[in-house]
Amino acid sequence: MSILSSAADVLRCFSSTRHDVTVTDLVTLLGMPKSNASRLLRAMRDEGLLETVGQTKRYRPSLLLNQVGQLYRFAASLIDRSDAVVGVISDRIGHTGYISVRRGAHVIGVTAHPGRHALRVVTAIGDRLPAFASSTGRALLARLPDEDVRTLYPEGLSAPSETAPQDLEALLARLAEIRASGFAESHDEAVRGVHAISVAVGDPTTGDEVALCITIPATLVEQQERLAIIAALSEGAAEIAALTGDTRFFPLNLAFAETAP
Repeated sequence: MSILSSAADVLRCFSSTRHDVTVTDLVTLLGMPKSNASRLLRAMRDEGLLETVGQTKRYRPSLLLNQVGQLYRFAASLIDRSDAVVGVISDRIGHTGYISVRRGAHVIGVTAHPGRHALRVVTAIGDRLPAFASSTGRALLARLPDEDVRTLYPEGLSAPSETAPQDLEALLARLAEIRASGFAESHDEAVRGVHAISVAVGDPTTGDEVALCITIPATLVEQQERLAIIAALSEGAAEIAALTGDTRFFPLNLAFAETAP
């Protein structure tokens, strides 16, 4: 039996009623020699798969495993559905698409579909952008009450460009527009030279929220294509919202989309 198989057997010992294990537990549950069990638990601890419970000789799953579990939950549910929507739109129109999540006052891209146009937008997955100065961030911030938004920015805003909100009141005004229109846009803000269109959707069961986004080089924005992107993102997100029971989803106001710059 390989050490990887043995480590997997150890992880299978944990359950909703068994939150930690000892060497003796492995001997009993797996029929493992005591010396082997001791070495295996120490090795898994040293590699970050397990951690000790205080100063005891009991071992429990580590923070690393919890983080991996969170990633799996995302990939298997809301992000997976949203990524599929963005992938179809990106492939059809040829512009880059992203799925992003908010972490505090920042947004982070977690999946991407690179566009095929010669002039295209490329942003590294994992990069942190200021939520207030990006379409993905504002789409997600709009799902919060204004007081919660104020709490995120106790020292006000430091705008990265002239087209980004310059102060908190300007940000709140844009969030109100997003709630009314059903979509968010940014133009030459946190990522210079980029026009982005985003919608947000959530899963009330898990509390997860994501932004679906298509980015276009600012010099290539055309009204007909813009409206098509807004409609496609909104339609896809609405289908996801119906599946998850997202009552905080903002439906598209097409009239607003047609009159907005």
